[in-house]
Amino acid sequence: MNGIILAGGENRRMGMDKAFLEIDNRPMVEHILTVFNGLFKKTIVVTNTPERYRNYDVEVTSDALDIRGPLTGIYSGLLRSTDEYNFVAACDMPFLNPSLISYMGKIAAEQDAVVPQFNGFLEPLHAIYRRRLIPIIEAQLRNQDCRIRGLFDHIQVRYVAEDEIVRFDPLKRSFRNLNTPKEYKEAACLD
Repeated sequence: MNGIILAGGENRRMGMDKAFLEIDNRPMVEHILTVFNGLFKKTIVVTNTPERYRNYDVEVTSDALDIRGPLTGIYSGLLRSTDEYNFVAACDMPFLNPSLISYMGKIAAEQDAVVPQFNGFLEPLHAIYRRRLIPIIEAQLRNQDCRIRGLFDHIQVRYVAEDEIVRFDPLKRSFRNLNTPKEYKEAACLD
């Protein structure tokens, strides 16, 4: 399995590049890379600022289509992937749990996607996607449907229930993403 980090957002709410905000004296992206390096043989970063990642041992790509949004990022990462199964995470999720990700990988066989469902919400930016979805995603994007959840209507998805999640992440931090200065400040105090 490969790891894909989506780092191409506009950071409007944060006002700066979230991937390089520091948690525990390290950029958020380095926390993610530490987890990825222990799990995956290859990491792909989808970003509009590839120069920021030149000092990291990652493969860098930009959006393959001129259509904004995380579904385009997933599509672009899958295009560069060399493995059928790929774990995708957003660059603003510094508290990933390797045991939960490993569990998701173990239950991915025969599924098109593995997506956690937590507090009543799907977590499509902490999920596994198969490379064979490339043509389905491309068709959806070209039809002007940029919703990740729209993809789930057309594929086989294994949803990971909350009771499964808390077995591996009892502190419930895996899906905590930092979109605003307030969220960042709160997370920096926790770590």
